[in-house]
Amino acid sequence: QVHLVESGGGLVWPGESLKLSCVTAGSYFRVTQMGWYRQAADKQREEVATITNDGTTNYADSVKGRFIISSDSDANSDTVNLQMNSLKSEDTAVYFCLVKYWNWTNREVWGQGILVNVSS
Repeated sequence: QVHLVESGGGLVWPGESLKLSCVTAGSYFRVTQMGWYRQAADKQREEVATITNDGTTNYADSVKGRFIISSDSDANSDTVNLQMNSLKSEDTAVYFCLVKYWNWTNREVWGQGILVNVSS
């Protein structure tokens, strides 16, 4: 059983920065892809950024040039970070971490969600 622990959300002014982190906990063979998604009030969940196990990244057009996704791993866990710069009010949403991994079969797990509120 794999679960995720997210951290780093909060309330910031427009133009400021925040860093989200998501750490895996549990037993699995390997991560294949990690990413961040977000869901604003009354909107569908959308992909923000993803990173594969070979380091390939992909960003939504709305965050290109402002957000940076990165990953790290050690013997016990994998971490995916989202550095968010030049935040705008339209970035306000609940952000979810998604980790795809292989454990004899392809699986995926979602984080519980973390609120990012960009407001003046």
